[in-house]
Amino acid sequence: MNLVSLLPFIVLIGAMFLMTRSAKKKQAAAIQMRDEMQPGAGVRTIGGMYATVKEVHDDTVLLEVAPGVHAVYAKNAIGAVLDDAEYNRIVHGDDSALDLDGTVVPDDASSLTEADAASDTSDDARVDLGKKADDAEPKDAESGKKSEGRTDGEADAK
Repeated sequence: MNLVSLLPFIVLIGAMFLMTRSAKKKQAAAIQMRDEMQPGAGVRTIGGMYATVKEVHDDTVLLEVAPGVHAVYAKNAIGAVLDDAEYNRIVHGDDSALDLDGTVVPDDASSLTEADAASDTSDDARVDLGKKADDAEPKDAESGKKSEGRTDGEADAK
C-alpha cells in the first residue's frame, strides 16, 4: 500500500484523538470544580435549578433550594458553581453589581427601530399585507357564485 491510500485513515485517527483529548479536559475541569465546591456557594444543577450549597459529602451535596427547603443531590448533578455576584443577580434580581455606566436595556425591541410617535405622521404610505374580505375567496365571473377551487375543464367527480 502506498502512503496516499493510508492518509485518510491517519487523518481520521488524529481527529478522534483530538476530540477525545478535549472531552477528557472538560471532564477533568468539571470534576475539579465539583471537588472545590464549598458550603455557601451558589450552584446551578444540570436541570437548571439554582440553589445554595449547605453540606458537601463524598458523592452527594445538600442544597438549599428555597429558604428552609433542603434536597440531597449527587455531585454529578451540579452543572456550575457560580460566583456570588452572578448568583445574586440571577436568583435575587440584584443588578447593583452589574451597573454598567447607567445603561438601561429595554425589555422589548421598540428602541431598536427609529420609528417613534413623531414618525407615525410621515408621508410614507403604509402597506396593508392582510387579506381583504373581497379577496378572501374569488367569485366565478359568469355566475357570481364563489368558485370551489376548480379550474376550467375540471369535472365535478365524487
